Amino acid sequence: MVQRRIPRYRDLAPLMNFKTPELNAKRRRLDGALTIWDLQKIAQRRTPRAAFDYTEGAAEAEISLKRARQAFEDIQFTPSILRDVSTVSTGWDVLGAPVSFPFGIAPTGFTRMMQTEGEVAGAGAAAAAGIPFSLSTMGTTSIEDVKAVNPNGRNWFQLYMWKDRDRSMALVDRAAKAGFDTLLVTVDVPVAGARLRDKRNGFSIPPQLTAGTVLNALPRPEWWINFLTTEPLAFASLDRWSGTVGELLDTMFDPTVTFEDLAWIKAQWPGKVVVKGVQNLDDARKLATMGIDGITLSNHGGRQLDRAPIPFHLLPDVAREVGSDMEVHLDTGIMSGADIVASIALGARFTMIGRAYLYGLMAGGREGVDRTISILSEQIIRTMRLLGVTSLEELTPAHVVQLERLVPRAVSPSAVAAAEPAAARPRARKAAAKVAADVTATVIETTTAKAAAPQNTAPKTPAAKTPTTRAPRTAPAAKV
Repeated sequence: MVQRRIPRYRDLAPLMNFKTPELNAKRRRLDGALTIWDLQKIAQRRTPRAAFDYTEGAAEAEISLKRARQAFEDIQFTPSILRDVSTVSTGWDVLGAPVSFPFGIAPTGFTRMMQTEGEVAGAGAAAAAGIPFSLSTMGTTSIEDVKAVNPNGRNWFQLYMWKDRDRSMALVDRAAKAGFDTLLVTVDVPVAGARLRDKRNGFSIPPQLTAGTVLNALPRPEWWINFLTTEPLAFASLDRWSGTVGELLDTMFDPTVTFEDLAWIKAQWPGKVVVKGVQNLDDARKLATMGIDGITLSNHGGRQLDRAPIPFHLLPDVAREVGSDMEVHLDTGIMSGADIVASIALGARFTMIGRAYLYGLMAGGREGVDRTISILSEQIIRTMRLLGVTSLEELTPAHVVQLERLVPRAVSPSAVAAAEPAAARPRARKAAAKVAADVTATVIETTTAKAAAPQNTAPKTPAAKTPTTRAPRTAPAAKV
C-alpha cells in the first residue's frame, strides 16, 4: 500500500528552478535549432519561395543532391573504446595555413537575395570561427568589402571563367591585390544545369514584385522590408537580369575552357589554386601532374548534371591515388558534423558547406551563420570523442564503412559491342555475319551426318557427373 503525504516546501524548492524566458525572438528560434535540418525549416518559413528554392533546389529531378545526402547517411562508424578523449584537437593546416575546423564556407551566388546581410555575415562568422570564407564570382558583396570584414582571416575567391576573359581576370587581379590567399577555379559549369524550380518560380535578378510574390511575401514581411530598405543588390558581374539564373549563366560562361586555359589561369595567380568540380579519377590524376594545389570533389551541390557521380563515393579512390600529390577537398550533401568527420576519415583534407551556411543565414543573419558553425563544430567534437580519437590525424578509413546501396551493374558483351566507335561497326557487322554463316554451315553438316549415321538402339548408360567448381565469391559489401 502506497502511503501519501502533502509535499513540503523544502521538497519542492529544488524543483522550482524556472528558466528565464528568452524575449529575443531571433535568439529564441536559433537556440531551438539543434541541427542543420532545424535551421532549414526556419529558413523556409522566413524566406520567400523563389529565394529559398534557389538555395534548396538542384538540377532537373534533383537526384544528384538526394544521392549525395543519402551517401552520408549510408555509413557505419567503427569506434574504439577506453581512450582518453578529454581534449580534442579539430584543426590542422589546409593549403599551408591553419584552420580551426576542417570545413569552410563555400562560394554562393546572389547571397544577399537569401538574406540582406549576405556575404558580410558569412565572412564575419568565418573570421570569428577561424575557418576560410569563399566569395563567389556571382557574389553580392565586393571583394574589398569582404576583405574589410575578414582582414586577418582566410579569404578565398571562386572564379567562373566568362566569355569575356578580360573581365574575369580583372576580378582575379582584384582578389590578389586584396590579399585573398586561394583561387577556387570552378570547372563544372560549361553551361547551366536545368534548375527547374527557378523556371517555375520565375526567379529573376533582382526579384520582381508580381501578384504572386506579393502574396508569398505577406507572411514574410521582414525579408521584404530588409530587401526594400537596405542597399540595393550589387553584383560583381551585372546589375540586372530579367531571365532565370540558368539563362544568365549560359550567356556569360565560356564552354570552351580547357586544361590549357586552366594552366594559364594558374600562372596568373600568386597564391594557392584549387580546382572545384572534379568528378572522376582520371581528371584528378591529370590535375595532379599540373601542379595544382588541391581539388574539390563536387557535383556543384547537384545543381548542374543530374545523376552525377557522388563526391563522397569518389573520395576514397581519389584520396588514395592523388592525396600525396595535392590536397583533396569535398563538398555536396554535407548536413552534419558527422558527415565532415567521415569525409576526413576517408581521405579529405577539407570540406565546404553551402546550403548549410545559407540555411543559417536565412534563419537569422550573422547570428544564424554563427549557429550553423556552432552546430557543426559541436557535432565534429562529439563524433570524434565517440570514435575514440583526439585529433584529425588519428582518423583513418578504418573508422568508416560505406554501406552499399547503388552498385554499378556489370556491362554485358553486347552492350560493349554496341558502344564501339561508329567506324568499327561495319567491320564488326561483317565479322558477325561471317560467324553466323559458319555456324549455320556447321549445323547443316552436323544434321546431315546424324541422318546418315546408323541408329544405336542400345540403352544409354548415364555418364558420371563431374562436380562443377565455382570461383569463391568475395565478401559482399554491407547492404543497407
